[in-house]
Amino acid sequence: MFNAEKFIKEIIEKLKNEITGKALIAFSGGVDSTVCAALVNKAIGDRLIAVHVDTGYMRKNESDNVKKLMEEIGLNYRFIDASKEFFSALKNIEDPEKKRKIIGEKFIRVFEKVAEDEDIEYLVQGTIAPDWIESGGELRDTIKSHHNVGGLPEFMKLKLVEPLRDLYKDEVRKVARELKLSVSERQPFPGPGLAIRIIGEATPERTNIVREACDIVEKEIEAAVENKKMEMPWQYFAVLLPVKSVGVHGDKRAYGYVIAVRAVHSIDAMTCAFSKIPNNIIDKISTRITNTLKDKVNRVVYDITNKPPSTVEWE
Repeated sequence: MFNAEKFIKEIIEKLKNEITGKALIAFSGGVDSTVCAALVNKAIGDRLIAVHVDTGYMRKNESDNVKKLMEEIGLNYRFIDASKEFFSALKNIEDPEKKRKIIGEKFIRVFEKVAEDEDIEYLVQGTIAPDWIESGGELRDTIKSHHNVGGLPEFMKLKLVEPLRDLYKDEVRKVARELKLSVSERQPFPGPGLAIRIIGEATPERTNIVREACDIVEKEIEAAVENKKMEMPWQYFAVLLPVKSVGVHGDKRAYGYVIAVRAVHSIDAMTCAFSKIPNNIIDKISTRITNTLKDKVNRVVYDITNKPPSTVEWE
């Protein structure tokens, strides 16, 4: 049985011995990176610099909320808007593995620049067990290269520290609860962000579409849960598909994108079952998406696939 209190004490002592200089943590504001930052902050204090990078592929108001979270924890932090660089790096890229690897390397290069300016030796990441298991290596097949594992460049100047590497998501949440972090129950958000919720090229225009659709899915599901109309899924979001379909607006022909809604129940991210959202909630989500994005989207579908055979994210 995993003991969060014991883990916290042991890992803080380990980090005190392991990190002898200044460290940088890639801070997304998710459960993994927040737990990781809180632990390292307890171990080395102001020698830790939390760096949040706005890649342009963030959810609605994500970066503003992350800033507040870093201040809430009392972190020494830096905020970097690298959206133009990330959009440029992903121009004409459609293959999901290439996307993940480009994003992973781009993150490292941004961190290396901060590290050089601040004389930092260590890079801390909130990598957890499913990340490196699914990224393959040795006898494991590559399911998908997580940007913080398979996306790491072969050569980088920083020494890697991964305090949560052997934990699964449910264990990380236990640590978050023990640390009394406000994000303990927050749904996962992939490191590559909305770039992997856009099937095909992740252009600024397509990113804006899926950002709005994701926001609608999140708000409607959270409202339904609050009103006790359904159980809270483990993860829930929208995906922009690379196809267009014929529709009708008023008495005119429309030709727009298709949005897929995905919601799943899981414990450790290794397996999941699709959430059985009530039809009236699905109806409301679909209506809001097509009305809000009526010049862009005219069809909404719901993903009813478990993991396996699918993964949680589409890419």
